[in-house]
Amino acid sequence: MHLAGSWILLIFVALMAAVALVLLHLTQAGDILHQRIPDRPHRRLLLASISFFITFLAARLLVYSITHHVGPFGYVLVGGRHIHHLVWGILLLLLSGYATLAEAGTGATPGSIFVSRLLSIAYGVGAALTLDEFAIWLTLDPNAYWSAQDRESIDAIILFGALLAIGTWGAPLLRSKKLPSA
Repeated sequence: MHLAGSWILLIFVALMAAVALVLLHLTQAGDILHQRIPDRPHRRLLLASISFFITFLAARLLVYSITHHVGPFGYVLVGGRHIHHLVWGILLLLLSGYATLAEAGTGATPGSIFVSRLLSIAYGVGAALTLDEFAIWLTLDPNAYWSAQDRESIDAIILFGALLAIGTWGAPLLRSKKLPSA
């Protein structure tokens, strides 16, 4: 029996999101995070960045396992057609983008903060799943994944991951602070 890769990724992402949200709400790590990164946009970028890199690693490991027949994993097939994980990434990006446009998670209530964090995680996951197959976007060749062309996907992951990291850690450094006048 083969488990479709999308189910494995869905279960993994749900568990990752649950663990991250529990850590933020119920542990001292969440309190430290709030003290170190006090404003909401940077906390959201941090969650997106973490979920982005973890999902990228999980997707690569899962595809490696499928292509090398390690474990009970298999591709998602619908009507005999392989559905690549960039499709699920695009769907997540569309849903999280629409929710953001509808201003979901922008309030100060605990429920709104929860939605804000969930959308951040969904965005990071969707971006990783989509950019992991960037070489397939460019060539429209499904065999580009483990080929030399796959370097383009790795470059896209590194560049976008760096952008998320800069938004999380670099933006506070770039803000101008008023110096005390003499």
